[in-house]
Amino acid sequence: MEKVIVVGLGYVGLPLALEAAKSGFEVIGIDSNLKKVEIINSGIPLVEDVLESDLKKLLKSKKFIASSDFSKIKDSQIIIFCVPTPISLEKEPDLSFLKSAISSVAKFLKSGCLIIFESTVAPGTTRNHLIPLLLSESGMNSEDIHFVFSPERIDPTNGKWNLKNTPKLISGSNKTGVRAATNFYSKFVDNVVECESIEIAECAKLLENSFRFINISFINDFAIFCNRFGVDVTKVIEAANTKPYGFMQFYPSIGVGGHCIPVDSIYLSDMARKIGSPIRMIDLAAEINDEMPKYVVTKAEEKLINLKNKKILVIGVSYKPNVGDVRESPVMELIKELREKGAEVFWHDNLVKVWNGEESVEIGTSYDLAILATPHGYIDMKNLGNVPIINTRGAMF
Repeated sequence: MEKVIVVGLGYVGLPLALEAAKSGFEVIGIDSNLKKVEIINSGIPLVEDVLESDLKKLLKSKKFIASSDFSKIKDSQIIIFCVPTPISLEKEPDLSFLKSAISSVAKFLKSGCLIIFESTVAPGTTRNHLIPLLLSESGMNSEDIHFVFSPERIDPTNGKWNLKNTPKLISGSNKTGVRAATNFYSKFVDNVVECESIEIAECAKLLENSFRFINISFINDFAIFCNRFGVDVTKVIEAANTKPYGFMQFYPSIGVGGHCIPVDSIYLSDMARKIGSPIRMIDLAAEINDEMPKYVVTKAEEKLINLKNKKILVIGVSYKPNVGDVRESPVMELIKELREKGAEVFWHDNLVKVWNGEESVEIGTSYDLAILATPHGYIDMKNLGNVPIINTRGAMF
């Protein structure tokens, strides 16, 4: 069976590595984080979608192992990049992790191997930047390696859609690579869809999440309108959803966060500006999204009049319910804004536990106000007693 290397063992890479191992491949997961590698090899997955029992079984069978040694790439037939491609503090695409991984991998490649990029990038990046970089670093030519771009579609803790039943997009620099990638993914993915070009697959990935970004920002803007008009936005959404076509449910929140939706939208918007065709809807959605934490603060001021010296508990700090991921979480801006108003802010999140040098506190009755920012399934709001609550996911608006 072919030897597979998965570079990056986070929310995308680890589930992919384990599914490939279950299908019979010999899989080595490479990650530069030594502590993460140690924890994974001890049988603790660090990812909500991965069962500890599955990981331990695959480790015991030696079908999967985690490592920080890039030399293990030697003699591997398939190398998949699943490293993060975040945005910088200046809100610009940051490919530094991906470029570093490419440099580390390139020196160990062999002729005829299949390189798959799952990391999200702007349109044109794979063909114009990643492939030339890898060829340059490896000293090979384009006939020596088959390149494929297959964007990840992971939605952590989604109970319905997972790696197996979510259609997988495949695109490549040549037919041989596309065929090899299709054969590989078909071992553990139900439906593999070939795209005519790498650029189509790149754009499709950004369109998917920009669509969600725009609609979530719109429903937040609409929710503010409903509040001022005096109707319950959740009941409006439920009424609209009775239409069997042309409508899709989105619910208000404190704003969009995470490693995909707001990040991918910026990748698309940045490229659009560079080619002189700005996508104004994304820019407006980003403006609305950035304003949502400030709006929640105004709702807190309405309840308490003055926030100075008030004790406020923020419940849930990750970007999404039932995950411990705080990347791009709008809760950080909420806490910052509350503290700038003079409030004494605490937070509770048993999935995160430690964040920015602070520790999660227990939910209790000694607060002037509680703000439900991210409703994890385990949270029991009854423990607040009579503390007033702002529910950012409900009819708070």
